[in-house]
Amino acid sequence: MEDVLLHLKNLGFTDLEAKCLHVLAECGTQTGYEIAKALGVSRSNVYSALQKLAEKGAVLTSHGEPTYYQSVPIEEIGERIEAELQASIRYVKANMPKQDAHRSEYFSLEGDSKVIERIRTELRKAKEEALCDLWSEEAKLLKEDLRLVPAQGVRLLVSTIGEVELPSGVHQFPHLPEEDWPGRNGRKFTLLIDRKLAIIGTRGGDEPTLAMLTEHPAMVELLRSHFFQDVIMHELQQDMGAKLEDKYGKNFKKIIQKYTDVNEMDAQPAGVGKSSEGKSPEGKRKKKK
Repeated sequence: MEDVLLHLKNLGFTDLEAKCLHVLAECGTQTGYEIAKALGVSRSNVYSALQKLAEKGAVLTSHGEPTYYQSVPIEEIGERIEAELQASIRYVKANMPKQDAHRSEYFSLEGDSKVIERIRTELRKAKEEALCDLWSEEAKLLKEDLRLVPAQGVRLLVSTIGEVELPSGVHQFPHLPEEDWPGRNGRKFTLLIDRKLAIIGTRGGDEPTLAMLTEHPAMVELLRSHFFQDVIMHELQQDMGAKLEDKYGKNFKKIIQKYTDVNEMDAQPAGVGKSSEGKSPEGKRKKKK
């Protein structure tokens, strides 16, 4: 019963109006007194609710004493509410002042359902291109939504981490996760819609699902550059994987360590992370002393 009352209230009925409708649907034709007794509510409040329901066309009233009330079939109520709602939507669309929808600020979303629904909405709105960087879990969750994007005439490129097979028509660039990639901080995902809207977020791990949306040009360009660098590296690895791994190590670790490991930085040749004379600025100062 509680779920039915909740949805009746979502349709625009007050709590008491919804309860009156439920009693009439369950018991058939009733007087106001009988409804008040069944609900344990004062008759004045029930009569007021029944009058509102009659004005809304949801109940029929008899003439005479006592007055009897009967609920209109719920199908008829639903059709009338739907028609009124559609008419209101059309009017608002035609007459609502237009405003600049450019989102140059950074807007945040929290909660799994909110984030996933926003991603689905933005994918449906894509007109030219969608670039997605997803873990397999998110790619599977959005699989049906991704399938529909190419059908809209939109180019879809998806870089995936982990094993997932996407529908035909999706340009997929699969990557296997590295053993040392942490999962406790959540799986990162990014989407770039029509080279205009950037969506960045995390899902999974110990924290709630979070996402940020922006149309800031700097962030849009950053995501675009990162995505295409990623797919270019993917193709290079496909063509020259063995040679690259032999020279630079798996997943280019030798190059990465060169710029992230302090000891490696100290061992670099002149001109790489050092002064032009091959010595650090600290070394120069010591020499002067």
